[in-house]
Amino acid sequence: MILMATIDDRYGLLFQNRRQSRDRVLTEQILSRTAGSLLWIAPYSVALFGQAPRLRVSHRFLDEAGPGEYCFVENCSVAPYADRVEQIILYRWNRRYPGDLFFDIDVTDGRWRLVSSRSFAGSSHEAITEEVYLRA
Repeated sequence: MILMATIDDRYGLLFQNRRQSRDRVLTEQILSRTAGSLLWIAPYSVALFGQAPRLRVSHRFLDEAGPGEYCFVENCSVAPYADRVEQIILYRWNRRYPGDLFFDIDVTDGRWRLVSSRSFAGSSHEAITEEVYLRA
């Protein structure tokens, strides 16, 4: 599976069960990147993606996603699934927000290598950085 997440500078995902931020352009980027593939999400993320084509919504989306399928993660731990992850795509807000749930796969531990990085302007953030990691 290919994990996708939006994080702050401390890898934060949520604060008090609410996403740290949202951005319309970023949502469009994710849908564009996943075109032609399934995008698995938790019910919590439906508010971001609505009725997008190829969207699969499930409480067990990380268990159900297959090889090469995208999973957008906002409100759960991903560490238990690390062995099944082929690629990680992180979208960085380039800010520090309050957080109490964090992306819990360490992409700096030597098991992952950064293969691309690019920045783009969002609708609510001057610069959002996309980082793509593959297994080292």
